[in-house]
Amino acid sequence: MPLNGVEAADTAFILICAALVQLMTPGLAFFYGGLVKDTSVLTMMMQCFISMGVTSIFWFLFGFSLCFGESVGFFGNPWTYMALRGLSVHEALPGQSIPGLLFMAYQGMFAVITPALMTGAFADRFRFKPYLFFIVLWLLFVYCPWCHWLWGGGFLYQWGCRDFAGGIVVHVTAGFGALASLFVVGKREIPEHEKDHHRKPHNVPFVALGTALLWFGWFGFNPGSALACNGVAVAAAVNSEIAASVSTFLWLLIEWIRLGRPTLIGLCVGAIAGLATITPAAGFVEPSGAFVYGLVATFFCFASCELIKQMGLDDALDVWGVHGMGGWIGSILLGAFADSSECMGASPPSICLNPGVPPYRSWEQLGKQTVATLFCSVYSLAVSWVLLKAISMCMPLKPQSLHVDLHEHHEVAYHSPIRSYMPGTEQKLQHQGSQESQSSSSSESWF
Repeated sequence: MPLNGVEAADTAFILICAALVQLMTPGLAFFYGGLVKDTSVLTMMMQCFISMGVTSIFWFLFGFSLCFGESVGFFGNPWTYMALRGLSVHEALPGQSIPGLLFMAYQGMFAVITPALMTGAFADRFRFKPYLFFIVLWLLFVYCPWCHWLWGGGFLYQWGCRDFAGGIVVHVTAGFGALASLFVVGKREIPEHEKDHHRKPHNVPFVALGTALLWFGWFGFNPGSALACNGVAVAAAVNSEIAASVSTFLWLLIEWIRLGRPTLIGLCVGAIAGLATITPAAGFVEPSGAFVYGLVATFFCFASCELIKQMGLDDALDVWGVHGMGGWIGSILLGAFADSSECMGASPPSICLNPGVPPYRSWEQLGKQTVATLFCSVYSLAVSWVLLKAISMCMPLKPQSLHVDLHEHHEVAYHSPIRSYMPGTEQKLQHQGSQESQSSSSSESWF
């Protein structure tokens, strides 16, 4: 018998899903770390990993309350669950069947990975100290409002907009926040003789490992958003696999045709594009719809990645094209591929995923999804740009060296003389990094 609304099976399922989503952030670190050059891999991985520490503290203190507390105007009341007060391991929150504390933990994993997604856009161009400030401010002014408006019962949810697992709340906010960073930090200033080295992934197996961890973790990310061990969770898992598989294969074919050979990098990027695109609709569409999502994800995200290059913006790891635009088109198409109006009737067909529960496919729903997605795009871009500009007035954002690991952390990923490290180069770079660190610390000693 359920105790205070808590179901044992649902609790066990969401516990596993929370662990899977937590695994996605280290997976992202390997995915991004493998794509960058060997002189900035540690910086990239640290920027992903540190989000687990900073965001979790923020979430514990008042982040969860800002997202899921009682509405105060357009925001959640920071006092509702401050420092997790009022959350129990024995009682479920209204409308749920898992402990309130578990719901907090599960949602916290989404908050952790969202700012980390942006790091791939400004690879090689962001110092560690300002990045820490950016995480906190971005969560406060971008992530928490959108989380509350769509998942915390805010005005967009009440209006009828839906986001099953983070197409808007996670991928659009991070994707357009990443786009804003490109306007602030600019392009990488790479000497002509080093361009080939800096533009190529330094460790393709890392990319494959990161993709495997992300894909595996997505089975907690999407199915877990049903918040119960039920048919909706099953549909979300199946839809995620279908969309990712279609996009993986088609992206591989596109690169095969364009380059004359298939690449592992293309396969991995295609998988992430499909997963990001199906995320907002994973528990709302039928498997046939997920197949179409995979098709759309491939061509739309690939075109977006090419577009931003034509615009002259240096999105190092295609964050905007894959995550931002994948979540963007997936959120809008929800209005066209959700359950049909027949599912509202007294005897809905067995194929309905959420009988009697919106959203339903209609022009009205399509319009609402479009408005919410466009609003999120503009909001995330503008607010992220303002935050980055404000931080840049207090401290420099960009490192003073292309060898970011040595400059920022005085560490190197590889001590053997491979790739860019010729005998004696590492010692020279360490000396250079030490001098740059001393000069930068003298100019920032007031901070």
